[in-house]
Amino acid sequence: MTLPDALAEIDAIFDRFADRKIAPGLVYGVVAGGDLIHSRGIGTLTTMGESRPDADSVFRIASMTKSFTAAAVLLLRDEGRLRLDDPVGEWVPELADLPPMTADSPPITLGHLLTMSAGFPTDDPWGDRQQGLDLAAFSSFLAAHPSIAWPSGTHFVYSNLGYGILGRVVTSASGTEYRDFVRERLLVPLGMTATTFDREDVPPDRLALGYVRRDDAWLEEPIDPYGALASMGGIFTSVRDLARWVGGLADAFPPRDDPDDDHPLRRASRREMQEVHRPFDPEVTWPSADAPPSVLVPGYGYGVFTSSDLRYGRIVGHGGGYPGFGSHMRWHPASGFGVIAFGNSRYAPLIEPLRDALRLLLDAEPSKIRRVNPWPATLAARTVVEGLLASWDEEAAASLFAMNIDLDEPIAIRRAAIEGIRDVHGALRPDETAKPESFSPAHLAWWMDGERGRVRVEILMSPERPPRLQALTLTSVPEPPAVLAAIAARLSDLLAQPGATLPEDILLAPSADRSGVERALRAAEARFGPVALGRPTGGDGLKVATWALSGPRGDLSLELESDGAGGPLTRVAFVPAPMEPPVLAD
Repeated sequence: MTLPDALAEIDAIFDRFADRKIAPGLVYGVVAGGDLIHSRGIGTLTTMGESRPDADSVFRIASMTKSFTAAAVLLLRDEGRLRLDDPVGEWVPELADLPPMTADSPPITLGHLLTMSAGFPTDDPWGDRQQGLDLAAFSSFLAAHPSIAWPSGTHFVYSNLGYGILGRVVTSASGTEYRDFVRERLLVPLGMTATTFDREDVPPDRLALGYVRRDDAWLEEPIDPYGALASMGGIFTSVRDLARWVGGLADAFPPRDDPDDDHPLRRASRREMQEVHRPFDPEVTWPSADAPPSVLVPGYGYGVFTSSDLRYGRIVGHGGGYPGFGSHMRWHPASGFGVIAFGNSRYAPLIEPLRDALRLLLDAEPSKIRRVNPWPATLAARTVVEGLLASWDEEAAASLFAMNIDLDEPIAIRRAAIEGIRDVHGALRPDETAKPESFSPAHLAWWMDGERGRVRVEILMSPERPPRLQALTLTSVPEPPAVLAAIAARLSDLLAQPGATLPEDILLAPSADRSGVERALRAAEARFGPVALGRPTGGDGLKVATWALSGPRGDLSLELESDGAGGPLTRVAFVPAPMEPPVLAD
């Protein structure tokens, strides 16, 4: 699928979504490389007119405002005007004598508020009705002390109140009313001219009105004015403006030496916003019994949610739900792709179409996803190691190895092991069909083909400058016995045959449960089939062998073990590949 194909499919996703009559109007946009590359509106801005939303239409974005509040706090932190471990009472006097949950609980800090771990009970939907609260009334509310449900720093609990308090912190630390500080220090420098906290600033022909569905009719919802909790949900903006905000957050990756003067908040602080500071329990969902699960390891950063997706890596975003409006934004730091959508109905549920839209973009343009690149020193070490595998060179080894190498395993033993590998495999050459792997710039693993079998080579460089090789692991994989290779090919073919059973002529030892093997075969066929039989990845060349199986529905390994000399199999196992997020240079 190409990028134009993906954009067309995204349009189709939102057409289907709009057919559900979720909101009178929807507008969405796609961000790539910091630019809005595609946008489209469906329906109407109001139920009284015919105006279709577009990239310049203005909607209230509710809780997506929290990312702006977090950025304002970090901007003040960067300027030395506050610290994240400051007790909130230093900046909000009404909370100076707030009693903790328990006598041994620490005081609530600004960091607790940013990560929703201050201990306040969750306040959806109560908080959504406090947007326009008078500042004096909010002061009285705080002075009376809000309820606390958890000791600070122990639980993530979504709290609009906490971000309302952060708005007061921004005002106190900056000496400027929160709304004005955000406008002057964030919105104006970024050219977000359509973004405001005041409905009156928006031309009426560009303003979306909010609605709720009652008795099969859309009823207009009131729009609260700027108030004490504006810092948790008060921003009005357009897709075009929010694309600048999303693009700026995504552009914080990767770390680099370029000038850091194109955004009011420095890149390191924008990356800090998108780190997990308060982790959640993993989320595992299954679309069906024969499909792979969707696994997320989510958490909260500063004003944004961050999830580690096992297929795509880090995904960052935030939603917004409010009387009259629903919104969502999400992006993929390692590629720069992002998606945004607004709807003018109460809590319009936009996360599902945006999730699918972002996945389409990543599948269409995998080359845009940044991977980890080894250091030049790591690549140079690979060349030296390959030379040592061909012919041992004492001088080359001494110049490459860190001091721990000989202590961990004497050089003489390492040399003998390499000579043994040459005896088993013959001359070695890099396997160009197997992609090298790196989990950091200091790491590299790759395969080498021999005249007989193959070898996996893995190296890890030290933190010295210049780096030296601190670990060398060689995994010998001799050619499997012909009888095991033939069985592996037959079992691989069976994964393309629904309902296949284990052929009677594939003999199993009494210790191997034939019904269990057939159950595993059926499960592997339903979940993964069909697959292609790959190269051996393990074995001893005599009784044990492992092969990689890969297909469009996932990867697994086939493990076979026999009693030798062509006898029955003592083990047949189909083992799914480990579920790990990709290593990306985000």
